[in-house]
Amino acid sequence: MASPDKQKKRAQRAKTKAKQNRMGKPKSQANVVHPILANPLINEPFDDVEIDLSTFDFKDIEEHGFDPAHFDDLFQAMKAGEGISLLALCLVFLQYPVLELVVAEESEDAATDFMMGLLIVYRAIFHEEDEDAAVSWIGSDAFQSAYNEASLILQKKNARA
Repeated sequence: MASPDKQKKRAQRAKTKAKQNRMGKPKSQANVVHPILANPLINEPFDDVEIDLSTFDFKDIEEHGFDPAHFDDLFQAMKAGEGISLLALCLVFLQYPVLELVVAEESEDAATDFMMGLLIVYRAIFHEEDEDAAVSWIGSDAFQSAYNEASLILQKKNARA
């Protein structure tokens, strides 16, 4: 995991970028990538959410698991996205700043386990599914297709930024 100073700098850059985006950066460029990004619930849904990445401790989560209450902002945004489409849910999920940090700084296996854990808990909370049912949903063709499409959309969007 990065040093606290480095995490603080990243968090500050993310906060500055979020402010710039709110202060009138035209969203029309995002619409070219995919029409679903025209929806502010889907395009950068966490810009107005206070997330202190400098206090995030992935090692603690690996050792003790995570408290779903700490990820309520993610789960609520995912639920709103799911009301639109599975693609929207995946787009929201992949833009979560904590997830972006884990993917950037941790091993692929650790990041995958974290992502699976978040998705399983989401399904348990909003769909009352057990772990096996949630894993089946994650492995379904529909979810995998939406997840891969969301990933490509975000890659294109970030390439244009």
